Amino acid sequence: MKALVLSGGAGTRLRPITHTSAKQLVPVANKPVLFYGLESLAAAGVTEVGMIVGDTAAEIEEAVGDGSKFGLDVTYIPQERPLGLAHAVLIARDFLGDDDFVMYLGDNFIVGGISGLVDEFRETRPDAQILLTHVPNPRAFGVAELDADGQVVGLEEKPQEPKSDLALVGVYLFTPAIHDAVRAISPSWRGELEITHAIQHLIDRRADVRSTVIKGYWKDTGNVVDMLEVNRTVLEAQEPRIDGEVDEASEIVGRVVVEAGARVTDSRIVGPAVIGAGTVVADSYVGPFTSIAENCRITESELEFSIVLRDSSIDGVGRIESSLIGRHVEVTPAAGTPSAHRLVLGDHSKVQIRS
Repeated sequence: MKALVLSGGAGTRLRPITHTSAKQLVPVANKPVLFYGLESLAAAGVTEVGMIVGDTAAEIEEAVGDGSKFGLDVTYIPQERPLGLAHAVLIARDFLGDDDFVMYLGDNFIVGGISGLVDEFRETRPDAQILLTHVPNPRAFGVAELDADGQVVGLEEKPQEPKSDLALVGVYLFTPAIHDAVRAISPSWRGELEITHAIQHLIDRRADVRSTVIKGYWKDTGNVVDMLEVNRTVLEAQEPRIDGEVDEASEIVGRVVVEAGARVTDSRIVGPAVIGAGTVVADSYVGPFTSIAENCRITESELEFSIVLRDSSIDGVGRIESSLIGRHVEVTPAAGTPSAHRLVLGDHSKVQIRS
């Protein structure tokens, strides 16, 4: 069984972070979200991976390499522009051959992995198996309609009037039957070849399409709110570890990881939290559900429920929370008088200011 991992896409909902970084490489608990998916595939016994890449191909390839550090053999498949999930299957035909495969969206996160689902598919081999979960906002997803017996009878992509609250999770399992389906469909109103249309094609021809409603934790990490929530979930499961330096004037409470080369002085850190290698936290408070990446500097500041990417500094700031701070960022207090905010913001930025 092979895997097709989608790592293209513009990541518009995570701008401005994704103006300069692939959305799949934005870290949660100081590890790129893509890596969690690759580890799940390896744990499920899948070793041959085709990686769909777009404009951020160079960055993805630098991070993942040949896949050997995950126990995988990775082949890169370029996609000129994001033309839909079914298009990804179409261009990966030579790589996939006549093998069964799992398609995994690289910015999705599933607690507990997919080993059980892959094992079930290997045993039963339906033409397609989809994962579903109940969501409060089905209009934002592909939505499945089930009959009284739980059989999939219809799929719609981002419907205005959803027929259920069951959204498709970004993991799909297919036999080679899907290849005829992706060739048979036409682009949607969005100009994309939708995987929901391809699966509907299978359903209309009475193929064996099954669904599994997952009750565990799943998130599409395509926006800041969900990214912070996934970060919280991962941190809650971590084991405390102090490999860096913590002076006697500091207090460490709960599940805190201080990586080798990090230094904590005159500070209080309340877990779950992680302090990356080479980072300095001085005269500061770091609260729960916070990930600070490598080579950052946090001085005389308060930070909670946030993600700080590498090589950034926060100096003399009273309180930051529920924030995603990019790489090489400097956060400092404004001058006391006159009372004003001084901002340098990239395209699509969002700022909340209490006057």
